[in-house]
Amino acid sequence: MSLASPYQFDHRGRTAESSRERHVRDLIEAVLFTAPGERVMRPDFGSGVAQLVFAPNSPELAGATQMLVQGALAQFLGDVVTVREVRVEARDETLRVTVAYSLRGDDQVQVASFSRGGAP
Repeated sequence: MSLASPYQFDHRGRTAESSRERHVRDLIEAVLFTAPGERVMRPDFGSGVAQLVFAPNSPELAGATQMLVQGALAQFLGDVVTVREVRVEARDETLRVTVAYSLRGDDQVQVASFSRGGAP
């Protein structure tokens, strides 16, 4: 078991825990939607993807965003996950990022989708 992220309390008033799989998914979400400079003690942490909701949509932007996400995940979570695929969709005011990954030491591929902006 791992600590729940973000930090929270469970129904007993104790520190909440989550499964390893859920913890890693939460870490991926934190990397994706944290803007560099947002964390005082780790100013380089994050990818800044959430800011791209307002950028003009184009195939070039989608490709650049995929590389940005893959690079950020490799930098901050490379010892925890192997990224298999990243898909980025920007529609209107909603940005959806889908990440296919496997936990280190496990070949089982997991897929998680994250969205920011308008309706999920």
